[in-house]
Formats: sequence, C-alpha cells, structure tokens
Amino acid sequence: MRASDIFRGDGERGLLDKLAAVNWGLVLLIALVCSIGFAMQYSAAGGSMDPWAGRQMMRFAVGVAMMIAVALVHLRWWYWLAYPVYAAGLVLLVGVEIFGRVGMGAQRWIDLGVVQFQPTEVMKFGLVLVLARYFHGLSSEAVARPAMLVWPILLGLVPALLVAKQPDLGSALLLLILTGAMLFLAGVRIWKFLAVGAAVVAALPLAWTQLRDYQKQRVLVFLNPENDPLGSGYHIIQSKIALGSGGVWGKGFMQGTQAHLQFLPEKQTDFIFTMFAEEFGLAGGLLLLCLYGAILVYGTTIALAARSQFARLVASGVMVAFWVYAFINMAMVTGLIPVVGEPLPFVSYGGTALMALLISFGLVINVSVHRQAQVRAGDDPGG
Repeated sequence: MRASDIFRGDGERGLLDKLAAVNWGLVLLIALVCSIGFAMQYSAAGGSMDPWAGRQMMRFAVGVAMMIAVALVHLRWWYWLAYPVYAAGLVLLVGVEIFGRVGMGAQRWIDLGVVQFQPTEVMKFGLVLVLARYFHGLSSEAVARPAMLVWPILLGLVPALLVAKQPDLGSALLLLILTGAMLFLAGVRIWKFLAVGAAVVAALPLAWTQLRDYQKQRVLVFLNPENDPLGSGYHIIQSKIALGSGGVWGKGFMQGTQAHLQFLPEKQTDFIFTMFAEEFGLAGGLLLLCLYGAILVYGTTIALAARSQFARLVASGVMVAFWVYAFINMAMVTGLIPVVGEPLPFVSYGGTALMALLISFGLVINVSVHRQAQVRAGDDPGG
C-alpha cells in the first residue's frame, strides 16, 4: 500500500482536490475563537507572551496542521482505526494509574519528559469514534433491543470509572454524557433514558457517600458559597464579582481588576471566561457565544449532509462534546453548576485539550470532505 492511498481511499480525488474541499469557513471560526484565547492568556500574564500565550500559539499551529491532516485521510481509515484508538486511550488511562503524574491533588497526567498530556482527552476522541463504528449499519430494530446496548454502555462506563478514580469527576461525567448522547443519536428510545435517569436519582444517596470530601464540599459550596467565602466558596464568589463588575461593555483589555489583582484564581484555564467577561463585558460574552453557536451550526450542517451513518455519528458526537465542554465551563463560572474544572473550548490554556479538540474537529471537516463516501463493514480502508 502506498502512503497516498491513505488520502485517496476511494480513488476519485487527489490531495489538492481534497484540500480545496476543506471547510475553510469552519477553520476560520475556530481560529477566531483561539485568537480570543491567545489574547486572554496574554492579558492574564500581565501583557506578556510568556508563559501561556506563546506556548498556546505554537500548539495551535501544530494542531491546525494535524487537524487538516486528519481531515484529508479517507473516512474508511477512521472507521478501521476506531477500536485501536479507543484501546490506546484505555491503555493510557490504565497507565495513569500506574505511573501518572500527580498535580493539583489528582493523578491525571502522563509525563514523557518532553511533553505532558492527559489521556482523558484522547479517550473523548476515541469514544466518539468507537461508538460511531458500533452503531454504524445497525437497524432501528437492532438498536431497540436492550441486549444491543450492553456493549456501547460498557465502552463508555469503563473509561468513565477509570477517570473518576484519578479523581476527575467532571471529565468522568462528560464521558457518560457523551455516551448517552451517542446512544440518543443512534436512535435509542427516550423512555430508556428516563428509566436510567430515575435509577440515577434513586442512587444519589449512595453516590453521595462515595464522594471524596472535597467533592462533597464543592456541592455544598454550590448550594451556598457564602458558607465558606474565604475557603471553598472563594473561587465562585470572586468569579461572580468579576462577571458583574464587567457590566455591558467591560473594563477594557488588560484592565480587569479581579484578574490582575490576583483575586480570580486559575484565570488562564478554568476561569478564563470570567476574565474575558470582566474585560469585554456582556457584549464580549455574547460575541463569544455567537462564535460558538456558528461553529455548532457549521458542524451540525456537516453531520446532516453526510451519507453514511458512521460519518453522521462522528460529526454529531464531536459537536455534542464541544457544546457540553462550553456549557459546563460557562455554567461553572456563573454558579449554575458546581466547580468541576473543565476548560473552555479553544480559549482556556492547555495543550492536551486544545490538540484533542483540533483533531476532533479534523474529523468533522473529514466528514465534510468525504460527505459522499459510503463506509461498509469489512471494507479495506485502502481500497
């Protein structure tokens, strides 16, 4: 097999034709949102490219190249690679338990010396692929059979349990939400979700007893932050103060007092939306929401235009993960949900999350480039 076969899986178009077919509008929207992130990381460092903005820009350049490469590889290859990618993510999660690096009270990173990364981000990408492959080609009658749902539920539950053990409850919940979303997109009936929801509610008292002390404290602080204003409630109280002080138009770039006087914690990562809203106000926050909405519309349109079930599920799954990421972060910093430590897509500082998102959107663009391609079980990926 020649290297070019990876890109020319169906023989109808060459590399240059596929480059021309890339959805450059979506790439531009992603670049605009990332640019907001660079600006806010520059502001968080007090007007310096170090230590955050410069590194994030270099990662973005590498990530965009990887995103385009992923978009050009024929769709059949990603169908064939679904289980290997998922298995690699699972092995890495187990590896975290054995030799992972501990940071901020959790064992979530693997340190390779040159680079550190979170296997959880690899798993989010792999979970979408493997569930899309599993449901590809299944009839609605097959999806309706409860026995057919055991395997996909296990595919989502096993990595979620491994991630929860790190502990990273926020990412574990995101994996479960993503699994549920893929089941819904595949055609699982609503009543089954309602039954699971009722079981979860019934199990909440037991789940509460299994939470760590700091996780219980987060829930209690969410219900009443003023109970511990200088301790567990400090983060969310300062976040609300910063959001409110920004007003409609904000205080101006690099003029946010809560962030620059060090009242706002983790301003370059988890609470970067708060800093952005303080400096650019309600108008800036709405602008960012509009950009996110435009990305969501682009991705959903691409998913609906795809001919194969695999392609539709991959693109839809990535868009669900993207929107859940954004919702959880914004809801967290505004006090609508407990603090769970999820980054804001394309804006928060963090190499693994940025690279994983760019690669995931490479799959969405891949679906756009190969929207007419059919994927069949047993196909030779290079054929």
